[in-house]
Amino acid sequence: MLFDTHAHYDDERFDGDRDALLASMPENGVGLILNPGCDLDTSRKAAAYAAAYPHVYAAAGYHPENLEGGVDLDAIEALARENPKVRAIGEIGLDYYWEKDPAKRKYQQEVFHAQMRLAKRLGLPVIIHDREAHLDTLTVVEQHPGVMGVFHCYSGSAEMAKRLLGLGYYLSFTGVITYKNARKAREVIEIAPLDRIMVETDAPYLSPEPFRGKRNSSLYVYRVAEQIAEIRNLPAEEVVRITAENGRRFFGIQG
Repeated sequence: MLFDTHAHYDDERFDGDRDALLASMPENGVGLILNPGCDLDTSRKAAAYAAAYPHVYAAAGYHPENLEGGVDLDAIEALARENPKVRAIGEIGLDYYWEKDPAKRKYQQEVFHAQMRLAKRLGLPVIIHDREAHLDTLTVVEQHPGVMGVFHCYSGSAEMAKRLLGLGYYLSFTGVITYKNARKAREVIEIAPLDRIMVETDAPYLSPEPFRGKRNSSLYVYRVAEQIAEIRNLPAEEVVRITAENGRRFFGIQG
């Protein structure tokens, strides 16, 4: 059974069929889903989905693009402590793609550090978002050696991957690896230990080929596993098994 380690079912694009879709996942070969939060509201929604479905788990945190209204890390901490199915702090990190203001980038870094400290205090791993901010993201994580994490939708170089793997981090991949221009990600998959790789959709975004342009969902996570299997010259079933085991170990999920 597949483990989609990163999907945003709080997104409004699922408003019409969210419950039916989530309920259908086990019968469609998706045994586990992790829904991360991007702010307090979506973190609470993620915890609610986890409470409603045995195969759904949650993470709580502030995405770097969701900081304009301020952050309430006390509420995130309370949510994580009160809900046993909240298994990580995330998604957190840095995003410089849109943000060009140096002061706001610095604020992203401050909140990132604070959430790393929160994760350490709670004994939880982190889910890291890194877009166009590779060096600064790496600098932050290296300052928190007691925290275990995964770089979701990994987009860095093979050299950066080696440094992260040396720190004990995991790397997660989306449907982007099925795109023709995904050469860099494929190079990373070629050198990364299989026991440090996870698969995800980032639904409703980043639909894999041949579904590109459509709303993404966990129903398509198998394409990510198939692409990794092709790159590593392995049976797809083995990649499904290994990545699911990696996800369960990382998020502390039994069974």
